[in-house]
Amino acid sequence: MSLHGHILPAFIVLLAWFGSTGVVAWLANRGKATFARSLSWAGFAAGICLCVIVWAAHGHDAAGPQLLDAYISFGAALVIWGWLELTFLTGIVAGPRRTASDPHARGWRRFADAAATLIHHELAIAVVMVMLVSLTWNSANPTGAVIFSLLFALRLSAKLNLFVGVPNMSDEIMPGHLEYLKTYFGPRRLHGALAFSLVALAALSLWLGARALAAPDDSFAAVSATLVFTLAALGALEHLFLALPFRDGALWRWALPDARKG
Repeated sequence: MSLHGHILPAFIVLLAWFGSTGVVAWLANRGKATFARSLSWAGFAAGICLCVIVWAAHGHDAAGPQLLDAYISFGAALVIWGWLELTFLTGIVAGPRRTASDPHARGWRRFADAAATLIHHELAIAVVMVMLVSLTWNSANPTGAVIFSLLFALRLSAKLNLFVGVPNMSDEIMPGHLEYLKTYFGPRRLHGALAFSLVALAALSLWLGARALAAPDDSFAAVSATLVFTLAALGALEHLFLALPFRDGALWRWALPDARKG
């Protein structure tokens, strides 16, 4: 394990995870009058970052991608992800259904209703993911596409677990205009789906961690693998929070308006 190949990238992911979540929560809770400007600037940044990911994937010299290329790709993917999350949390891109759940709905109908509340957003993320994967396919630096794809997988897993039901809903930073989404959450219980998700994510994290440690110290491969591993480990931690009586939303209370901190 080395400082520049493993410890530093892990710290950067932790800092970016905490900071970016807070910034998106802050922007989504500022009020509808601010949404257009926030989305415009975020969309502009996301467009630039898309070009940056392609450049970082294919624009390196004959020596191959360098350490900085991995960080650049990671940061750019995070900006694109943040923009897409903001489109959902502001209610601009969600789904055709924007009303509370029918308390009498069961089984497939309940799932279809829940899916209709966010299907447009999930499709938008899938389109961007396919675009990133195709643009970086066979490149020496697919870090951006891998990071984005992992974020998408973690999001789908979390959403499905919330639908089935988890002990801790972790919904403190959800904006008030999306309160209706909480009616689609399952009962507060420890379900087998969450246990499976935790085991799967733990196994994935261990495998990614082993790959990171196996890469040459202070190399691009070590940095890229560590970035992906740390993000997967944080995703596993967020899923663990769903099972524990720990209000992880308190970590981002600083990003919420005063009226929502009480």
